[in-house]
Amino acid sequence: MQRQVRTAVVQAGSAVFDTDATLTKVIEYAQDAASDNTELIVFPEAFLPGYPKGLDFGATIGARTSAGRHDYQRYHDAAIDVPGPATDVIAQLAGDLEQTIVIGVIERDGGTLYCTVLYFCPDGGLLGKHRKLMPTASERLVWGYGDGSTLPVFDTHFGKLGAVICWENYMPLMRMAMFAKGIQIYCAPTADSRPTWASSMQHIACEGRCFVLSACQHLKRSDCPEDYDAIQGNDPDTILMRGGSCIVNPFGEFLAGPVYEENALLVANLDMNDVARGKYDFDVTGHYARPDVFRLDVNEAENPAVRFTNDPGSRFGS
Repeated sequence: MQRQVRTAVVQAGSAVFDTDATLTKVIEYAQDAASDNTELIVFPEAFLPGYPKGLDFGATIGARTSAGRHDYQRYHDAAIDVPGPATDVIAQLAGDLEQTIVIGVIERDGGTLYCTVLYFCPDGGLLGKHRKLMPTASERLVWGYGDGSTLPVFDTHFGKLGAVICWENYMPLMRMAMFAKGIQIYCAPTADSRPTWASSMQHIACEGRCFVLSACQHLKRSDCPEDYDAIQGNDPDTILMRGGSCIVNPFGEFLAGPVYEENALLVANLDMNDVARGKYDFDVTGHYARPDVFRLDVNEAENPAVRFTNDPGSRFGS
């Protein structure tokens, strides 16, 4: 019989473009959660070093501005290498607190940025990552596309753990792939703070008969630099993201949240036996599937733009 798992979801704002200050927030919230005897802590999408809510990066059809290029340059400077110094800090934090940490970051890989989720294990290691497959709308100006090589579901000591980022959760085939991997604790870091988001989390929990932990930022204009040219204006009290974080059980019932317009640490115990109880009458990739009618193929190969080979037998070899 599986035991209960005590989990936490962090709802707070980044110090946008300030990696060190945001790392300090990560440490403080993780320490607060661990003091409540948690085992798993989930942070929002792009928490480190921030989600650039309200910026347009100076882009119009056929033109870019110097100011927009400067915004991208400082976003690139603030992003993190994986692995790198920032991941070392979080890995040590996870080990010191004996926590599994799931956190949204902006990953720098050459000249391209990726919206990525990182997983850290309680022994102090970087377990793996997922790169967002499909950035939404204007996000595509500043983030690259992930591929099928980073779609992990990890077999942890408390259950099968994975993450789907923001509007990836509206991609039915991606959800199906995660369900087929047996995901039990489904993390949904997001920047969507609309009231409709919570109902989507309830649907996914019912559909996958899994626990859903959704983390969204509570971000104010005051969390951003003074020269941050957000379309929402410069009033420091303007709310750019209002939260809506929640924890949902496999029957679509809220265990915590949704909470809006405040910083919050949502904590709930997950009875892992509820996963099997839920699948009694609905297993979307098992007894409720019809593979004779519907079938999904998933390409998990890495797809780099350039591939080098020294194999003399290859037609590309010298």
